[in-house]
Amino acid sequence: MKRRQLVKGAWALGAAAAASTLSRPAIAHPAITKGLKELRMVTTWPRDFPGLGTGAERFARRVTQMSGGTLSVKLFAGGELVPTFRTFDAVSAGQADIYHAFEYYWQGKSKAFNFFAAVPFGMTATEMSAWIHHGGGQELWDGLSAKFNLKPLMAGNTGVQMGGWFNKEIKRLSDIRGLKIRMPGLGGEVLRRIGGKGVALPAKKILSALKSGEIHGTEWFGPWNDLALGLHEAAKYYYYPGFHEPGTAISVAVNLDVWNGLSEDHRAIIRSAATTENDVTFGEFNARNNQALETLTKRHRVRPRRFPNSVLNAVGRAAGQVVQEAGQSDATSQKVYDSFTNFRSRSIAWSKLSDQAFWKARLLPFKYKR
Repeated sequence: MKRRQLVKGAWALGAAAAASTLSRPAIAHPAITKGLKELRMVTTWPRDFPGLGTGAERFARRVTQMSGGTLSVKLFAGGELVPTFRTFDAVSAGQADIYHAFEYYWQGKSKAFNFFAAVPFGMTATEMSAWIHHGGGQELWDGLSAKFNLKPLMAGNTGVQMGGWFNKEIKRLSDIRGLKIRMPGLGGEVLRRIGGKGVALPAKKILSALKSGEIHGTEWFGPWNDLALGLHEAAKYYYYPGFHEPGTAISVAVNLDVWNGLSEDHRAIIRSAATTENDVTFGEFNARNNQALETLTKRHRVRPRRFPNSVLNAVGRAAGQVVQEAGQSDATSQKVYDSFTNFRSRSIAWSKLSDQAFWKARLLPFKYKR
């Protein structure tokens, strides 16, 4: 089956399941009540969904293999065991044992969850990893998630995303005003503040909505997933950078009762599997985006364009307000916001002398022989 068919078809299942009742009785934890070590992992992705669904599958296999089969993870794709966007509640309540998702899906529980996935003009994948592992992020995340009976871990990253596809050219800020753009979450709120309208649409509806004019633009992920969804068939203008999601972290979270009931060896295996998958998924997104960008530009004649500075400046001002408001929404969010923004400031100071300086130098005439 082609990737595009997988993306479109499987998300329909998740959307339908999400509409079902949320009051199912809790299912006993097999890892605790039966003495077995088989954990049920629910995801917010279709099975085989590029990068996300496949990353979840790798994580499940890796835990099973690393433990020699003494700890098994059985994967259920979005909608197979619980409704797609009920994975958080299901794992919190014990109806499942692990979820694999983006944390900003749970901003209705606490705005602080946004900071453990992505916020507009936030941190890149490498900066997120540094903050989580060495800047106090994991401890704050643990404290937040423990309130919901969860133990969270980072298990992947999409890297910097693209700004999106538009059916009209964006030359100035006024070109954004009045446009309906598929961009959920905090990014959508940023668009609203500069005169656009952020719209939330499931994957299966994006292409047809863009073709029909129901929406005027859409973000998705990057070249790999955008090509799979066929967005180049519906819009001519492809913009960068993706200000809304500069390095979106993927998470796994284990029911805290289950986590505490596991041996230290098994907890170490889950931690190691998550850390390994974080690196592998990030590498896969970069490799596949490289390939897909070449296909889009050479075969389909797509010409990526940079958002004008006037638009980026306006977006930046609005994003600062939106992110600050999210960070000040409650005491826990304030602590996370303070830690996140302080670490981001130090990262920017260092990256000016390291990554950014090297990227500029790499554009000088020196070339590798091919």
